[in-house]
Amino acid sequence: MYIWPPVLLTILLALVLFFSTGCTSRPRRIYIAPPPMNGQVQRQDTVNKQLENLREKNFSVLRTEMVIKGMSMDNPMLLRAFKSEMKLELWVKSSYSNEYDLFKTYNVCSKSGVLGPKLKEGDKQTPEGFYNVTKDRLNPNSQYFLSFNIGFPNAYDRSLKRTGSLLMIHGNCVSVGCLAMTDKSIGEIYLIVEQNFKYGHKSIPIHIYPFRMTQDNMIARNTSHWYPFWENLKEGYDHFETYRTPAHATAKNGRYVFNKGNYL
Repeated sequence: MYIWPPVLLTILLALVLFFSTGCTSRPRRIYIAPPPMNGQVQRQDTVNKQLENLREKNFSVLRTEMVIKGMSMDNPMLLRAFKSEMKLELWVKSSYSNEYDLFKTYNVCSKSGVLGPKLKEGDKQTPEGFYNVTKDRLNPNSQYFLSFNIGFPNAYDRSLKRTGSLLMIHGNCVSVGCLAMTDKSIGEIYLIVEQNFKYGHKSIPIHIYPFRMTQDNMIARNTSHWYPFWENLKEGYDHFETYRTPAHATAKNGRYVFNKGNYL
């Protein structure tokens, strides 16, 4: 039996490869199918359509409700949340005075943690204090339908070395430190907040309280470790209850300090 020398085998293999390429020195062109559409693009199209449908369905109704109540979507606004009562209020400055009027009270669908402020990342606490939502904190791509970031930690929290991130008001009725709403409720709130920014407002204050800070509620909790902190929050609460205009809160020496002029 004849055995081919290694050199001849190498030459033979080279000839086979040469002719299999179509007798050309150029390599065979290989067709590569284009990749499928990017998932993010598909999701963005879905989100845009979802918001468009939401606006078509609800926007004119919400605007009419405000007009009937002497309000407008281009007026200054305030959100107030009460953890114990699980309520979120939307207040709008009257078109006829400097006072804010209650537009609507929404039920908070789910929350986590206990009464008291958020201290650190992962403690599942909902913050308490004075925050702001800005246009760049709106998130139409949220895995919880729609959401906006409340701005935790604020200057006060940072001064006390408190940590945390991505604290939201959102839909889907699931919470690990956020204020979770039903999709219907967050849909209304989101549209109103979004439109307010389109009219040029830079921020909307969000005041988050452990409970309605009436005298009776304060007395019932006067043995809490957080009572001195809650007394500080009550200063901002009382100002709004008295004058129906939100006080602007800043941080100084580990406390909230309030500029009690109108928040515009």
